[in-house]
Amino acid sequence: MFKVRYLLCVVSVLLSPWLWAGEADVLKVKVTHLTGDQFRFMVTLKHADTGWKHYANAWEVVGPSGKVLGKRILHHPHVDEQPFTRSHKVTVPAGIKQVTVQAHDTVDGYGGKVVIVNLPPRN
Repeated sequence: MFKVRYLLCVVSVLLSPWLWAGEADVLKVKVTHLTGDQFRFMVTLKHADTGWKHYANAWEVVGPSGKVLGKRILHHPHVDEQPFTRSHKVTVPAGIKQVTVQAHDTVDGYGGKVVIVNLPPRN
């Protein structure tokens, strides 16, 4: 019985960094109108990336109806670069003036802090 408890204790200590990394948070969003329905989103995320098993792997721009308008895939962990900013060009249909930006990580999915942003005027 002692060996089983000891083994469970060791396993939980070894896995704990992946369990404690938490959800990915959107800290800041800067939006620039490019042309027509095109906007550039500069999104700053924070997540306690621990490596390939638990890291922030995407962020999305979501319209008021819940439809995903754009998604930026993050292809690797950013363990030593926190917070970090990445950009993505997104087409936002006419009539939409406000969007939500949410982040995703490989363990918790969605659920961290989101940012609701008003779009700049279209020229």
